[in-house]
Amino acid sequence: MKAKQRHPLIVGTFILTATGIVSRIIGFLYRIYLSRLFGEEGMGIYQLLSPVLSLSFSLTAAGYQTAISKLVAEQAATSKKPSLRPLVLGLLVSLPLSLACNAVLFLFADQVSASLLQEPRTASMLRILSFSVPLSAVHSCINGYFYGIKKAGVPAGAQLLEQVARVGCVYIVSSRILAAGRTPSISVAVLGLTVGEFASMLLTIAAIWPDGIPAFRRPRDSRRQPFHVPSRLSGPSGSALWGKLMAMALPLTANRIVLNLLQSVEAVSIPAKLRLYGYDTATSLSVYGVFTGMAMPFIYFPNALTSSVAVLLLPIISENYALGNMGAVRSATVRTVKYCGLMGFGCLGFFVLFGGWIGTNVFDSPLAGYFITTLGFICPFLYLDTTLSSILQGLGLAGHTFVMNVVCLLVRLAFVFLAVPQVGVRGFLWGLLVSQLTLGVLYLGCLYRFLQKK
Repeated sequence: MKAKQRHPLIVGTFILTATGIVSRIIGFLYRIYLSRLFGEEGMGIYQLLSPVLSLSFSLTAAGYQTAISKLVAEQAATSKKPSLRPLVLGLLVSLPLSLACNAVLFLFADQVSASLLQEPRTASMLRILSFSVPLSAVHSCINGYFYGIKKAGVPAGAQLLEQVARVGCVYIVSSRILAAGRTPSISVAVLGLTVGEFASMLLTIAAIWPDGIPAFRRPRDSRRQPFHVPSRLSGPSGSALWGKLMAMALPLTANRIVLNLLQSVEAVSIPAKLRLYGYDTATSLSVYGVFTGMAMPFIYFPNALTSSVAVLLLPIISENYALGNMGAVRSATVRTVKYCGLMGFGCLGFFVLFGGWIGTNVFDSPLAGYFITTLGFICPFLYLDTTLSSILQGLGLAGHTFVMNVVCLLVRLAFVFLAVPQVGVRGFLWGLLVSQLTLGVLYLGCLYRFLQKK
């Protein structure tokens, strides 16, 4: 009698969620450590790097990771063994792009810090950050392969190792600087980020090595045997697979770049508009640092579960849709909406009741408590939107997702430019609530219409 097979979504979600929770606990404690070590203004300066990091990832890796995951999942649905071809082709594009991005950020850090980020103190940090881009590209593409074959252990382990290496590096370097009687710079945190990406890359390469690199080795007696390509690298012709990969990756990359550009405008504009409201530079950066470096990570903490579900839903939805199994697609969608919605409303109640206490006692910042309490109202839509986006992408509706996200960001930008100069940071909080509600309604409407047609 065969043992009952475990569902890959349940097993993978458990692995990613458990690892995600541990990583977020480490990251949460790390944020507290950084805020106490570098202060609110230092956190604000550090958070200004987020647009550059997000834009670099979107340009060099995000679309290729998703495309690799989808192609590997589709091929696994119709063959006994998954193919490594999508991973190899994805790396051939992603790695050169990331190296070029590395060079641009390193060489033009002064210009980027002054013109884009409007904060010259970020220049040295950008140079350190630039080396994390190719490291991130490599392990992201490899993670896409493992997500496609529904083996979440490697990406989960890489995520945990990255967090541990990052925190360990910052703690060791900062301790030595403090012991020498000097004050550590916020650049130490950027160094930790790069070291974490390096550790994560090494782990994913080690995991793929038995099936990847040795597969290209030529047999010892090359005179008598032709070059052998193992079955795991066989499959569709290279040109056909290349076309499919780029057809998936390029729209995703373009969409992510546009979205990140809008997010970059938003991130840079918030401190600027707060200055128009009446804050000085230090206060505006402090408010921005409290919001992005303290309150938002706490709100996103429960998203460890929904993010895990979202990552694993994409290949499962893609596989079932490719096989025409719409019953499984509908079932996964209904369960996702139900349980993510329930979790979101539960978190809403928790943050509204205890947000003030958390801000005062955990971060020693009443402002953080105000942000957490207010942001609690976006939880039902924030957690649901994460998984709905993944479902829509798995159904081939990435274009629809892009348009809806642009609408959401334009709503937020309108509040930043029109409301923040008049009412301060409350204007941005209102915009965040309205935009998240709008995005949730648009996602549900699009998904409902698609499933009705099918």
